[in-house]
This record gives sequence, structure tokens and C-alpha cells, in this order.
Amino acid sequence: MEPIRFSDNALFKGWGSPMRSESTIDGLEVIQGAVPEGLEGTLYRNGADWQYPSGRDDDIFIDGEGMFHMFRFEDGQVSYRSRWVHTERYEMQARARRALFGRYRNRYTNAPEAANANMGSANTTAMFHAGHLYALKEDDHPYEIDPDTLATIGRSDMNGQISARTFTAHPKLDPITNELLAFAYQARGDGTKDIVYYLFDKDGKLANEVWFEMPYAACVHDFAVTDEWIVFPFFPLITDMDVVKKGGNYFQWNPDQDTHIALVPRNGDASGIRWFKGPASSAGHMMNAVREGSKVHLDLCLYEGNCFPFFTTPQGEVTPPVPPFLTRMTLDLASNDGAIAKEPLLKVSCEMPRTDDRYQGRPYRYGYMIVYRSPDGSSSTGRLDMETGKLDVWSPGPGDTVQECQFVPRRPDALEGDGWLLVPVSRVSEGRSDLVVLDALDIEAGPVATVKLPVRVRSTFHGTWVSAETLASGQYPYELSSGSV
Repeated sequence: MEPIRFSDNALFKGWGSPMRSESTIDGLEVIQGAVPEGLEGTLYRNGADWQYPSGRDDDIFIDGEGMFHMFRFEDGQVSYRSRWVHTERYEMQARARRALFGRYRNRYTNAPEAANANMGSANTTAMFHAGHLYALKEDDHPYEIDPDTLATIGRSDMNGQISARTFTAHPKLDPITNELLAFAYQARGDGTKDIVYYLFDKDGKLANEVWFEMPYAACVHDFAVTDEWIVFPFFPLITDMDVVKKGGNYFQWNPDQDTHIALVPRNGDASGIRWFKGPASSAGHMMNAVREGSKVHLDLCLYEGNCFPFFTTPQGEVTPPVPPFLTRMTLDLASNDGAIAKEPLLKVSCEMPRTDDRYQGRPYRYGYMIVYRSPDGSSSTGRLDMETGKLDVWSPGPGDTVQECQFVPRRPDALEGDGWLLVPVSRVSEGRSDLVVLDALDIEAGPVATVKLPVRVRSTFHGTWVSAETLASGQYPYELSSGSV
């Protein structure tokens, strides 16, 4: 066997060095404050780790095998568990005891025995719907996970209801109706322009399915929803299969192409789709979308350029990194020009935007995000009041960073903004992590509880909160209250 040795890629140094291990810790130490009474449930998180070195020097941070994490809140204590997601890819490499998959999403660079394997790493987010927990990555079907042990149950097409070859890593779960809104892009295979929107009811039954074509074979990492429309942005990160077959990047940045946005009827069909377009831009993550009369507002962390600079132009040019800013794109259905209007919402660079999930697709006041503004490389958790423009920030301290936060309502019928923010914190200088609980009404006051992990939670991209009641019943008990705090 070949020796296990990772390359000198900076991706594998310091905080990013592979963990390659699973953990079980019952009863984590609470080193400050106390877990709020009534906070009962599980925070599930998902991210990437490296099972084996690839032998390449062009690995990127969004690759790697899925490592699923859970923080269970029960009777004032918090326990932690992490487990590999046993995808087809993971199992093949475990048997071979070496990496079999090459360049990101490029099956033409795989080892011969992996040429026809499912490529998905299930490394991006966690989804709970109709009593089932899943690990998701957008180039494959979901993998179902046991919500208590994190054992992998298996690859799922949701009882034959996912006809596409892929499934989104950014579903929208409506906790008021218990509907699941999802999609698949390049849905008929690598490099196709096919995209499909799925709507599942509270019991997991397929209620609507709309197929249509993208303007090009785009990367569609996220989308947004309103009460009447599904918002699909298409940015010019495009797959060229001739390049892929020669071993090149799966996506290329095409600055000469337009940004397109499709509005798809939430409960209709493809005949009702409306199209809008504007200059090239990109984004990974949407905060929310809201319908206001004939207008649809899309709030997102927008890059005026390429959000993934490791994907070069077709000429092989590396584009300079550009910061993301929270921006409102407005699409006017009453206009015939199909233009996209843009308005900045925040002058500070930010990413990983979240809301109170009960207000996804509905008028909302508060947004939460990772805020970048420290020269020492640290990051903060921010709360933006969309009505006043006021930004409140909590920082973990010099050199330390936060991961994406999760809002948890104080009660199922709490006013918008009344609840807790659960924030994974990277204690970089100590080589370990914390989980911090902030009062979402006053994040600048600092944590109401700090839960210490003696291990490093290397990287989690996204996740979800499942209350103890929801875990038991399979349904979300949330309600909307008029107004916000």
C-alpha cells in the first residue's frame, strides 16, 4: 500500500488539517452560563473532511467526505457526536484504503474502479422532513441518517419520488406548513441544462414537480422561495463537458455571460415561469425572498464577480477574489423589461445568511450572518434589523472564528427574533471548538452559555435544528405571530 501523506496544500494546514476521526462525548462541559431552560432538541451540522489524500495539489475546500455532527440538548446538558456519512464513495475508498476520486466532481479523473460510481460526498447540509433525517450534497441523492446514532441508513430517492439524478444541498423546509421545497440542477446528468423543482407535502409525498431548462449548464447552489414563487438564480459558473472530459475544472467562470433569474410558480407549472436578467455576478447563499405586490425581492450575499475564484475562466485566468455584500435584487412582474434592480442592504462583508426559518418566503425583519471585518482574520456573528439597518455583532475574540449560526425560537409561537442563536466557534489558538448560545434579542451581551468541546469541529457548512417534539412526531409545531420584537 502507498503511504498516507497529504500534500503541502494550505487547505490541509492548521485549522484545516484533516481530523479523519469520529467522536462521542456525553455531557459536554458548560464553561460559562447555563443552557436555557426549554432548549430541548438537536442541532445537526454537516461538513467535509478528508478520508484519504487525493495525491493532487489542486484540492478545494468544498470537497471531501461528509462528516455529520450532532449536538443534543437534553435536560440542561449537551452531548456531541460525529460520524462519517457512509456514501458509496466513502465505502469504496474504505475498501481500497486509498483515494479513488480525483478532481472535484470530475469523474474523468477518478480511478478506473470508480468510473461509474455515484460521486456524491453528502458533505453540505442536514435536512429533517416527515420524520426522516438526511445528509445532502447537490451532485447526488440524499443519504438518510439515523437521528440518534448518526449511522448511515442509505442512499435515498424518497421512495422513488426523486426522478432527477441529483438533489439540492439547500432545500427550504417550511416549518409552518411542514412542506419541503427542493430542486435538482444538471438533473439529467453532468453538464445538462435540466433543472427540476420539487414540492413535498407534510407527509413526504410529492405534490408538485416542474421541469425546465437553464440558460446554460450552471452551478445552482441555492435558491429562495416566496408564498407564490420559487426563485432560481443562474450565475455564469458554467460546466463545459469538453473541458471536464479532458480533466479540467467542473465549473468555469464566464464573465461575458449574463445572470439570469427564473420565477417558477410555487404551485403551478412551467408555462407560468417568468425570466429576468442582468450583468454577470454570483452568489452562494440566499437569505430570503419576499413578494411585495407585483415585485419579488431576493436578498442574498452577492459577489460582483466570481464567488469561487478557484474555478478559472475558460482562458485559464484566476479572477481576483471579491467580497460578498448583502444585496436586494428586485424583480418586477408588472414590468416588461425583465431587468434586475439591485440595492445594497449592508456595507459590511458577510456570508452564510440565515433567518428565523418560520419566516422563509414571508415578510421578515431580522437576518443573521457571519460578518467579516477584522484584520486579524477573525469573524463575528451578526444580526441585521432590516427595518432600521442596525447591525449588532458578537465576536468570539481575536483570531477565533464563527461558523454559520442557527436560530431557534424561544417558543413555537414566539415573535420573530425572540429566541436563541446556536453558534459553533473555532478556537483556533487552542485547536478545539465551542458551541455558544446567544440570546437573539441581545447578541452583543455575549453568550448565555458556552459549551466546551475538547475536540476540533474542523468545518461545517450548514445544518438544521430539530426540536425534541419534532424529532418524536416528525412534524414541526411552529406558528407565526404577528409582529416582531
